[in-house]
Amino acid sequence: MHRHPPSVDPTTRAWPRTLQVLEEGRAAGWHTGAQIALSTPRGSVDLTHGEAQPGHPMRPDSVPPWLSAGKPITAVALARLVDAGRLHWDDPVTTWIPEFGIEGKESITLRHLLTHTGGFRGADPGAIGRTWDESVAQACAAPLESGWVVGETAGYHANGSWFVLGEILQRVTGQPFADVIRSEVFDPLGLDEGWFGIDAATQVALANRWVQVDRTGCDACGPDPVLNDREEITRCRPGSGLRAPARLLAGFYRRLLDPPRGWLSPGVLAELTSPQRTGRFDQTFLAVIDFGLGFILNSDRPGTRPVPYGYGPHAGPRTFGHSGNQSACAFADPDHDLTVAWVCNGLPGELFHQRRQRALNAAIYEDLGLAG
Repeated sequence: MHRHPPSVDPTTRAWPRTLQVLEEGRAAGWHTGAQIALSTPRGSVDLTHGEAQPGHPMRPDSVPPWLSAGKPITAVALARLVDAGRLHWDDPVTTWIPEFGIEGKESITLRHLLTHTGGFRGADPGAIGRTWDESVAQACAAPLESGWVVGETAGYHANGSWFVLGEILQRVTGQPFADVIRSEVFDPLGLDEGWFGIDAATQVALANRWVQVDRTGCDACGPDPVLNDREEITRCRPGSGLRAPARLLAGFYRRLLDPPRGWLSPGVLAELTSPQRTGRFDQTFLAVIDFGLGFILNSDRPGTRPVPYGYGPHAGPRTFGHSGNQSACAFADPDHDLTVAWVCNGLPGELFHQRRQRALNAAIYEDLGLAG
């Protein structure tokens, strides 16, 4: 049964705990601004705090990077093709990318990629400066990790496996990745102003809405040299390249809770967001984290320490979503009929970000009257 929140008040007086957490983070030097969007059956709200870039206030239509919080969009595009019978979760990757099947990776399937049990994390580093084709080739050439049992051993893959998934989308449809996302996800769901790779002309048009991301947790603090690099921003990255206002991701998750008729069958949607990998120790996160297909599930367990990149102490047990490195979080909570997306424009290091993430998610529920 859903626990419906009260009517959503968009004014700042209704969000004292949330804004306090953001202001405390700003005062600590963790970020200079933040953007939040959330949706309940009784309304939607956009909250902003501080600056998007020096001299420019954060606005609801500011355009930040979401990093890995955009991964579920790629998963949902694949689900559309599964629903249409053009793909199957247990298809070997080699069905679509024959050159992938070397160095022990022959048995890896789409399901393994989406549950992070494929075992070629060596393809993740060094993606900066590579073209799409070079990134796919790097993933194909990467060997299976020593001692890895495909489908059993777990470890989050940040980049390489997502280029493989994006390439499968391209080869099955014959369309560029960004066009597939537009036709299979954004357009049917009525979502706009989301980009995987932004060309130079559009960057100029968005200049006053741009969100500058700073490294704030190190001695060499300042603008991140990659996330703010104009050439890198043009590159399409299926696992980490989404840029959009927060309202796009809040709307994306709202549509997953209340999908348009005929867009995605209930069975396939349930597969995406229900446990597919449970109780496994993740060798990247160094914690036991549960996954659906491309979604991180609420993995906090009574009596244990909170997992990294979780959804806070008040999230319902069926919550699913994904977070972005040291900066962002987006999720749907079916038990409270709530969707949330937020991003901060400072990367303060894992320790401080995990404190910020847990505190901010807790504050949102508390301000909505959903705690406890």
